[in-house]
Amino acid sequence: MEFPELFVIPLDKWIDHAVDWLTVQGDPVFDAIGAFLLKPMLAIEDFLLWLPWYVFILLLALLAWRLSSWKLSVGVIAGMFFIGTIGLWEAAMRTLAIVFTATGLAVVTGVPMGIVMAQSRRLRSIMRPLLDMMQTMPSFVYLIPALMFFGLGKVPALIAVYIYAVPPAIRLTDLGIRQVSASVVEAAKAFGATRWQMLLKVQLPLAAPTIMTGVNQTIMMALAMVVVASMIGAAGLGTEVLNGIARLEVGRGFNGGISIVITAIIIDRITQGLAAGQSKS
Repeated sequence: MEFPELFVIPLDKWIDHAVDWLTVQGDPVFDAIGAFLLKPMLAIEDFLLWLPWYVFILLLALLAWRLSSWKLSVGVIAGMFFIGTIGLWEAAMRTLAIVFTATGLAVVTGVPMGIVMAQSRRLRSIMRPLLDMMQTMPSFVYLIPALMFFGLGKVPALIAVYIYAVPPAIRLTDLGIRQVSASVVEAAKAFGATRWQMLLKVQLPLAAPTIMTGVNQTIMMALAMVVVASMIGAAGLGTEVLNGIARLEVGRGFNGGISIVITAIIIDRITQGLAAGQSKS
């Protein structure tokens, strides 16, 4: 039996009307937000493209050695050099610019939100379904409002990547603070710690490894989104994969895909090393 039309809700039309209204009425606001977000992303991209390739590789290898091991440092050199040899160095730098900007925005907004959630059960009960929706919604859906509000280009791609990648930063910050031992919190209160001292000197330091794990997951999800974001103007490795699919150029798609994998592995191992260092300290 067919579902009765009497109970059908035109949710799609309601959303379309709301988006149309926001697109017209909020145009100045969206233009201002777009200009604000575009500047740091272009600055990061210009810096990465200006930096000599060998300097970037050496700095990244040094960071890997300091945070993890010399084996990872060798792997970083080999992986980044390989990306350069297949002609995708510039595309990789453009991809990193989007990932770094989206991750920075996620940390700046997600960590404070996680801190507030850890302090408020009511806010946590409101935010958990929203975060579940953000993580389970098909990634292509984020392109629609971003495209309508900001048009084609880097800014809507950045917004889509940010929305897709920010939930782990919020969730794991909340989790890390709530997992701080109650006895440690009580001891700090007994010594007269204020609320801010409790947060800055007790809870955040002890929750730092969990928070860094959230940052790690945010970066991974941002990298997973770059191929989808390339559909609305995000230049980089995702464009190579998209063009390879559109033109049935298997080699081109493979080069872009393996470059994304190499970049993701390098960043994952470095951030894991940073998280391990936080847990030891």
